[in-house]
Amino acid sequence: MTLFLFLRHGQAKNNVERILAGRTKGFPLTELGIQQAEKIGDFLKPLNISKIYCSPIERAEHTARIVANKMDLRCDIDERLTEIDMGTFTGMHYDEMFEKHGNVFLKFYQGHPVIENNGIETFSSVKKRILDMVDHCSRKHNEETILLVTHMDPIKSIISTILQPRPESLYEMIIRNASLTILKNDQSVFSMVAINSMNSERYQQE
Repeated sequence: MTLFLFLRHGQAKNNVERILAGRTKGFPLTELGIQQAEKIGDFLKPLNISKIYCSPIERAEHTARIVANKMDLRCDIDERLTEIDMGTFTGMHYDEMFEKHGNVFLKFYQGHPVIENNGIETFSSVKKRILDMVDHCSRKHNEETILLVTHMDPIKSIISTILQPRPESLYEMIIRNASLTILKNDQSVFSMVAINSMNSERYQQE
C-alpha cells in the first residue's frame, strides 16, 4: 500500500487579496501562511514520510521547504504538481471575473468552453497530470508514504477522480490552506482517507 498525502500550500498573498494568480510570480506566503506550514510540518512528523515532491510555484515550494526541514528531508520539484494556468484571467480580481464572465470557477469543473477560449488549463488536463504523478509515485515508492505539496485544483482533481462528485459539489468544496487530503493505493485500488485534515485548533478557527 502507498499512502499519498496531498498538502495545499499555506495562505498566500493572492488568497488574501482574492487575485487569480495562476503561475505568476510575486505571490508569496503570508506570515500566517508560514505559521500554517510550520504547524502542519509538526503535524506530519509522526507519519513516517519517505519522500516529498512539490509544485514549482513559490507559495507551494516555500511550504514544502518548511515541512521538509522539520523532517530532515529534501524536496523535489515536479511540474505535474503546478498550479493551473489562468490564461487571460491571470492577475484578475475575483469580483471582476464574476462580473464579466459569471462563475468561472464552476464553469471550470463543468468543462465550459469559456475555459479553453481564455487559455485556462482545463480540469481534464489537471486530472491527467495529477494521475500521472500518482501512477509514477505508486510504481517508484510502493509501500511508502509520500507527501505532494500543491494547490487547490490539483487536489480537487484527485478527489474528483476517486469520488466523482458533481461539478457543483466540487465548486462548493474548499480545500483549506495547509490542510491534508489523504488517499491510499492498495493493490491498484484508490480510496480516500481524509479531506482537510489539519491541526486540531484550526477546525475552531476556520
